[in-house]
Amino acid sequence: MRHYVIFILLTLLFALFLFQLSPVSSEQFKVLVVRIEGTVKVATSNVVREALEYAVANGYDVLLITIDTTGGLLSATFEIVDAIEHSQIPVIVYVYPSGGKSWSAGTFILLASHVAAMAPYTLIGSCQPVSYSPLGDSEPIKDEKTINALTAYITERARIHGRNETAAKLFVIQNLNLNEELALKYGVIDVVASEIDELLVKIDGRYVKVLGQSVVLNTKGAVVHHYEQSLRTMLLNIISDPIVASLAFLIGLYALIFGISAPGHLAEIIGVFLLMLGLIGLGFNVNIAALLLLVIGAVLMIAEAYTPGFGVLGGSGFLFMIVGSLLLIPSGSAQWLVSEDFYKVFFAAIVSSVLVIGGFTLFAVYKVVKARRQKPLLKDMINEIVYVVDELGPDKHGFVKYSGEYWMAKSQTTIKSGSKALVIGKEGHILIVKSLEENN
Repeated sequence: MRHYVIFILLTLLFALFLFQLSPVSSEQFKVLVVRIEGTVKVATSNVVREALEYAVANGYDVLLITIDTTGGLLSATFEIVDAIEHSQIPVIVYVYPSGGKSWSAGTFILLASHVAAMAPYTLIGSCQPVSYSPLGDSEPIKDEKTINALTAYITERARIHGRNETAAKLFVIQNLNLNEELALKYGVIDVVASEIDELLVKIDGRYVKVLGQSVVLNTKGAVVHHYEQSLRTMLLNIISDPIVASLAFLIGLYALIFGISAPGHLAEIIGVFLLMLGLIGLGFNVNIAALLLLVIGAVLMIAEAYTPGFGVLGGSGFLFMIVGSLLLIPSGSAQWLVSEDFYKVFFAAIVSSVLVIGGFTLFAVYKVVKARRQKPLLKDMINEIVYVVDELGPDKHGFVKYSGEYWMAKSQTTIKSGSKALVIGKEGHILIVKSLEENN
């Protein structure tokens, strides 16, 4: 019996040993998908950074960027490339869907990725930079210094990932374009796939270098989630549109000039607001601009308390603070090293504070407007009875009380404190009263 028990124990230990050696993973591979489409701009770089932070903070193994763009800002492109190269997890860039393109800025991003992929009937290339002016047409930049710098930059990205350096150079100096078949043939990309699921199957088992470390992609059967943009990024996406940003900057500049030259029309407030939005859209630091909006908003709301008006300053300050709050607070909890639940509470507290302050301001404005629309109180006080607080006389002024309010009053005759009097007129801010006993 003893030998039988020993045999069973040895068998269980051997099975446990084999289980430890088996390649079965306790956690399924997770992929986070984020979308880039349209013009690459300030909001685009924010989306990529937020998605990377979210992926790292929530245990994702890969970030997959699907892209369909005609190009965009060089500054935003460099920020995205920098984020990819400093990422703690592999980043796959996939020109998708079929019929899409990844020209100019999109090609820079594609060549900087750990895995470059294209869907059928897609195009990449045309990387020569152009200058954009809201008052004129776009023109290609032929400055030798700029061209050489961008050529070296994109070639180095290709060299880092073992891709075709000659093709990378021609993308800039000759505006070379390649479809997915030629790009794969010439070693510009790594794989061609029709859909995301097919792409994950094809790259399964591939090794990539991430921050100098070799990482294997176990993407077959991986869990795929799609990243949703934050409210902050949606707002940035609107104001960073090149047309919107340029118009906001120009209108804001002219409004500010008009407001300074002809004060009293509040054009300067509108001008500052539009100028700040325009600067953000054109690439100015978002956090600095958001702080300026908050400071200006606070100043306007304080000025409302000391300036007679109908709440325009307070309402403008409220708008400044709301926009500044949305733009200032980052959307990824990874930057704060706190849990996502704590971040949500923090975000709600900031926005709620601004709403409470704004609501208080609006309530105060309502009260002011209501008071100004009331009938003159003095006309209604004539022939009204007041209570004498201080003794009154021909040479002795004192206070009387009417409907809970204290008024300065005088009388031609002596009226003792605690008695009642009748309002018969007013001189300046002083009521003229007489004793009720004089009517008897």
